[in-house]
Amino acid sequence: MAVTKGKIITIASVKGGVGKTTFLLSLANVYKNIDKKVLIIDNDLFSGDIETILNVESKKDLYVLFEDITNNNFYDIDDYITNYSKNIDFISAPHDPRYAGKVRGNFLNLLFNRVVSKYDVILVDTNHVLNEINLVTMDHSNEIVYLINNNSMNLKNMRTMISIFSDMRLTNYKIVLYEAREKTRIIFNKFDVKSLIKDNIDYIIASDYFSKDIDKYIVDGKIFEIINKMQKGKTGRVFEKIALDLIK
Repeated sequence: MAVTKGKIITIASVKGGVGKTTFLLSLANVYKNIDKKVLIIDNDLFSGDIETILNVESKKDLYVLFEDITNNNFYDIDDYITNYSKNIDFISAPHDPRYAGKVRGNFLNLLFNRVVSKYDVILVDTNHVLNEINLVTMDHSNEIVYLINNNSMNLKNMRTMISIFSDMRLTNYKIVLYEAREKTRIIFNKFDVKSLIKDNIDYIIASDYFSKDIDKYIVDGKIFEIINKMQKGKTGRVFEKIALDLIK
């Protein structure tokens, strides 16, 4: 009998601070609620904060996993996975950013191959640098979701990334206009955004998902509480549509 493989979905951006991690956790929350088993991998090696936001301490991180694979001390992927709640596990970014630069992309082949048969969805958080780690991650991804906001530099960088994708013949990406962190900075209308990036917008997360208390929730480790509240309305239905579209 064939083994069912989970979907690898990478959340990316071309600029920091657009709400990428919050968006990823929103998707994780949707999948959890429809009884999908989710693994979050924090590939934002230098400044990943999945562990901080979930407020659960992991014993082993991605750097330890890389070192163990390199030194033939790797036995079971479960040793590096930390449980957050029912249906949600995670693998932390390096606890010490001084070790982040030592991690190489080749170990990701083993990592992804070991987890795709254990989970329905693997959500990968990244940074905005097009480095080896992110390129290898994209190669393994079923879907790549790029978050952009209403910012001229962000849109310019996204247009460049789309050109790179065209050169790479890469088509499995979606673009999300994420206005949830830009409540008072809506500069361009939707037509302007599409003209600037020279591509379509697949989804829009409107400013009604904005919360001035988001940082307080993160500090208290209660990110999912605010996500549950926000997802009950129109924005919640958009998140559900995105989540279901990505695993079709």
